[in-house]
Amino acid sequence: MLPENGAAVYARVVARRTDSGLPAWSVQLIDELDTSDRRAIDLARGLSPEQLNWKPAEGVWSVGQCLQHLYVTNEVYVPAIAKALDGRPPSPVQGITPGWLGRWFIRTYIEPSPRSKRARAPRKIAPAQQIDSSVLELFLRSNDVARALVRRARAYDVNRIRFRNPLIPLLRFTVGTGLEILWRHQRRHLLQAERIERTATFPRKN
Repeated sequence: MLPENGAAVYARVVARRTDSGLPAWSVQLIDELDTSDRRAIDLARGLSPEQLNWKPAEGVWSVGQCLQHLYVTNEVYVPAIAKALDGRPPSPVQGITPGWLGRWFIRTYIEPSPRSKRARAPRKIAPAQQIDSSVLELFLRSNDVARALVRRARAYDVNRIRFRNPLIPLLRFTVGTGLEILWRHQRRHLLQAERIERTATFPRKN
C-alpha cells in the first residue's frame, strides 16, 4: 500500500492521463486548483503552530485561518454543487459563462481587487480561533474532491444547471459560476495569507 502522500501524487498522475478529453474550461479550473495547491504548500508546509496562528493585528486572520476558511468553503460548496448534477441529462458545454448576478458577485466579493468589498465570512465557513497543523493537508484533500467535481461536471450544461447556495439559500448560481467562485476565492485568500507571511514582524522560519 502506498503511503498517503505517495498515493495522492499517484492519483493525480492517473487523473491527468484522462484530462486530455476535458473541455477547455475544465482544464483551466483544474490548473487553477493545482496552482492553489502549490501556493498553499509553499506558504504553509513546515510552519510551526506559532507561525500558523500568528496575526499581524487584532481582528485579522492568520495564515492558518485563511487555509481553514478555504478548506471549510470547499466542504460546504462542493457537495451543494455536486447534488445539483444528480439526475441531470448529459449536455456538455465548451465554456463557462456566468450571468450578470454571478459576474457581479465575483467582481464585488471574490476577486482580489481594491474595488472588492470586504464582508464578514458567514458563520458556516468562519475559521476557528486556533488552527491545527493538519489544516494544509485538509485543504489539499478538499481540492482533490473539487477537482473530481470539475471532471464530473464536464458532462453537463454548467451554464444552465443551478445549485442552492449553502450560505445564502435565496441565491441560486449556475454550477459554472459556483466552480469559478471556488478557485477565485482561493486565489483571494492565498494572496491574503502570503501577505501575512511577508509582514516584517512575522515570526521567521528557523
